[in-house]
Amino acid sequence: MAVTHDDVRNIAALARLAVSADRLDALVRELNGILGHMEQLDEAEGADEAVTAGMRLAADVGPSVPLTTPISAFAPEWRDGFFLVPRLATHGDVGAAGEGDE
Repeated sequence: MAVTHDDVRNIAALARLAVSADRLDALVRELNGILGHMEQLDEAEGADEAVTAGMRLAADVGPSVPLTTPISAFAPEWRDGFFLVPRLATHGDVGAAGEGDE
């Protein structure tokens, strides 16, 4: 699949970027080059094995790090081992705290 001038214009519009007409040819070449490299990687022998093998992760162990500030300073309320945080309102007035909670 090759990238066209229209594809670049569409991508630029979606990303809200201004692309001048004199940059279109260079961007088409660059994007087609990237896609060409991706196709070569797909065709490489053992590519699937390398992806599925992955890296071994180290165990997440170690001593806990003591806090320099008491938890009550930044999380005054707890319930069942979780911090309780105030509800954030994005539209209008939410009302008193706890309204609608059941």
